[in-house]
Formats: sequence, C-alpha cells, structure tokens
Amino acid sequence: MIEAINLEKKFNKKTALEKLNCRIPDGCVYGLIGANGAGKSTFMRLIAGVYRPDGGTVTLDGAPIYNNPQAKNQLLFVPDDLYFLPQANMQRMADFYRAFYPAFSTERFASLTEAFGLNPKANLNSFSKGMRRQAAIILALSAMPRYILFDETFDGLDPVMRSLVKRVIYSDVEERGVTAVISSHSLRELEVTCDQLALLHQGGIVFESEVQSLQTALFKIQIAFSHEFDEKAVFHGIQVLEITRSGSVANAIVRGEREQVRAALAALSPVLLEILPLSLEEVFVYETEALGYRFGDLLQ
Repeated sequence: MIEAINLEKKFNKKTALEKLNCRIPDGCVYGLIGANGAGKSTFMRLIAGVYRPDGGTVTLDGAPIYNNPQAKNQLLFVPDDLYFLPQANMQRMADFYRAFYPAFSTERFASLTEAFGLNPKANLNSFSKGMRRQAAIILALSAMPRYILFDETFDGLDPVMRSLVKRVIYSDVEERGVTAVISSHSLRELEVTCDQLALLHQGGIVFESEVQSLQTALFKIQIAFSHEFDEKAVFHGIQVLEITRSGSVANAIVRGEREQVRAALAALSPVLLEILPLSLEEVFVYETEALGYRFGDLLQ
C-alpha cells in the first residue's frame, strides 16, 4: 500500500503540495484528477522517489520510498515528459530497463511491441508523439512492477491505442495484483478506468472516493402526479441536493439508499417515477459543491 501523511513539497517559494493525505490500496486503478498545477505530477514524483518530501511522509508498505532501492524496484513512473537515451531504439531501452528491473520480461516486451505494431529496432527519434508514448508504456509494463504510475497516460494516443492500453493495465491489475496510479485533467477519461478517484486542488486532495460508491450514493429522480403538487413536500424526509420543476415534472438530485427512496416515493402513487444514474462528472459537481467548491473552477 502507498500512503502519504501530511506530505509537503515546495519549489523555492512555491508550495506544490501541502499537508496531503492519501492511501492507495493494492490491486486497484487509482485516478488523480485536477487542473494543471494542482500537484498531480509532483505527487507522482514523490511516490516514485524522484523528489524528496519537504514535510510529511510517503511510504510503500510502511517504508519510506526516497533513497530506498528496494521500494523503487517495485515502482515504475511514466512521466508526461518522456525521456529516452539519445539515439536509442526500443531494444536498447529494454536492455536499459532490464538493468534496473530484474523482473523485466523479454517475452512480454516482444508480445507488446507486436500488439502495438511498433518496430523495436527503429530509432525512437523517428516515432510520432503517440508512438513514443506507446513505447514508454510497453517498456514500463514489460518491467513487471508492482506499482506503475502513469502521468497523463492517454495523451497523444488514438482511441484504438487507448483501448489497448486500458486492457493491458486491467489485465495486470486483475492477474498480477498490480496497482496503477493514473493522472489526468479529464474526469471523463478516468470515469470508466478507475476504481478510486481523488481530486487535487492547490496541492491537496479535496475529495476522494471509490467510483462505485460515488455512482450509487447520488442519483436523479423524475416524478410527476396527475394532480397539482408541492415538490418540496413530495421529498420531505429525503436528502435532496437540488430540485427543479419543469411543467408537471419535478427533477431532484438525491443522496441516499436508492430502493428506500423509490419505495417512499412510490407510496405517493405518482404517474411518473424514474430513478436515473448521474454521470461521474455530475457526481463530482455535487460532491465538491457540498464541500464549498465549484467543480468547474477546480479543473481550470
């Protein structure tokens, strides 16, 4: 498990992370969302042991990561700004990775280069941005780490390659118990990928939750009656975050246990009663507003 306690990082007079607390459980896909400058890349570099914390701790299974080769051998970080050895091809980079990651799989490297359609002997300088991103992902996955950190993983990838990358990541999580940490400034990108999501803002985590819990705790209700009604009275005793009226139909955003709410409203004999799921973006909007933030502002 990766755990950050009161984690801080400063660059000159600028605070990148401040009192950040976070637990990333094993065997999951953990998403970090936030605007540019929110602290996502800094947090990943601290997890990877690239940066030394200026305050607090970040640990892997209880052990500090910085200056800890045993911990770093289990971690691999794919940054947004990719780096390859000068004039290298993928084969040379594979040899380089193998020197640092004893579990590096030559068989998997060959399989993935074929699946992605890349030539391992071609100079990486001849690759497009998307191809270079694919090469970095292949090398990372071939190293067989326990924890893999992707900063803006899908940047520059076309839809087909995005789908392939997701499938390979899912396979590692399910079959090897790998923990994948993925950052993005796009919630929609992470919505169908992650088990847990954390929203970063100004160097701290504003909101963190399991995706499934987020999608079930809040939902939308449409209700109508054959007679005039007071929408506020209809939802008496139910936790309502927002309620609007469009003609004879009332629309409400509700927090609670879905079947209990359905039963309570059905007892009023409405002519229309629909319970609809919210998108993850809608859930984040209401959850962050409940904390006193405007979700749109947090991603700008």
